[in-house]
Amino acid sequence: MSRAQLTRTGILRMALGGGGGDPLVPAEGGGGRRAPFLLRALRIAVVVCLYWFTSIAMVFLNKYLLDSPSLRLDAPLFVTFFQCALTAALCLGLSLGAACGPPCPGLPALRLDPKVSRSVLPLSAIFIGMVTSNNLCLKHVGVAFYNVGRSLTTVFNVLLSYLLLKQTTSLYALLACGVIIGGFWLGVDQEGAEGTLSWTGIFFGILASLCVSLNAIYTKKVLPVVDGSIWRLTFYNNVNACVLFFPLMMLLGEFRTLYHFDKLGSPSFWGMMTLGGVFGFAIGYVTGLQIKFTSPLTHNVSGDSQGLCPNSVGCYLL
Repeated sequence: MSRAQLTRTGILRMALGGGGGDPLVPAEGGGGRRAPFLLRALRIAVVVCLYWFTSIAMVFLNKYLLDSPSLRLDAPLFVTFFQCALTAALCLGLSLGAACGPPCPGLPALRLDPKVSRSVLPLSAIFIGMVTSNNLCLKHVGVAFYNVGRSLTTVFNVLLSYLLLKQTTSLYALLACGVIIGGFWLGVDQEGAEGTLSWTGIFFGILASLCVSLNAIYTKKVLPVVDGSIWRLTFYNNVNACVLFFPLMMLLGEFRTLYHFDKLGSPSFWGMMTLGGVFGFAIGYVTGLQIKFTSPLTHNVSGDSQGLCPNSVGCYLL
């Protein structure tokens, strides 16, 4: 049999189904040979580029929704709740639409299994901490400083890999962590010199770094529960998050804030919320995809690297 070809449909079916249909691995009878390095590298490059684009767009959208002078909406949990709810709805809708054939053939059927939902619950709690602390960090700092404020992800990843997985690391990795910590404090010092330093934003940035690292580790751990399907994991994770967000919104009085929000009936506001929800769906999916195709540490390095782009654009625009 000829070597498996890298096709868009093949990648989609493999990623969504999570089974053995890897387009880069030969079919049965192919001798079990792995795909050529170039094809495997191309697959990873495509996934990383998707993650970068989606993540950068998400940062600017959330900055508008959370801290725009024209909106003045002080309800960060509601913004995140809406994005999670729309993500779960999109997963379910596309899965139901897959039964009709193109353009989404091969998506796995979705049904809410309480046992699976409970197994995913620890990841969902970490996910809530991650997206909430990310948004609160973005609310209190500018886009240019946002990725500096949450730049300790790789440091936490090395630390947690040792504490939770008992994996040691090399001296060079520890030196790299030292450079990252030095860069973090340099960024804090320069932000303070500009007079725009927010310790609240820094606190949530450090918390976001911890949660991002935990999220990457637990995503890899929980994937077997959903048969390796990023699609199913995204669905369960966001359904759980919606349930957990509701009491938090009540506790923090965000429903009262929404009741007095003067743009609650504005089509442009809901248009931006919907766009943010679509990108929230995309970032949740491509994050899991990047972790699945690489590793938690590689995912965090990719996340830190893509932060250079919004930093540069943010400095220019803001």
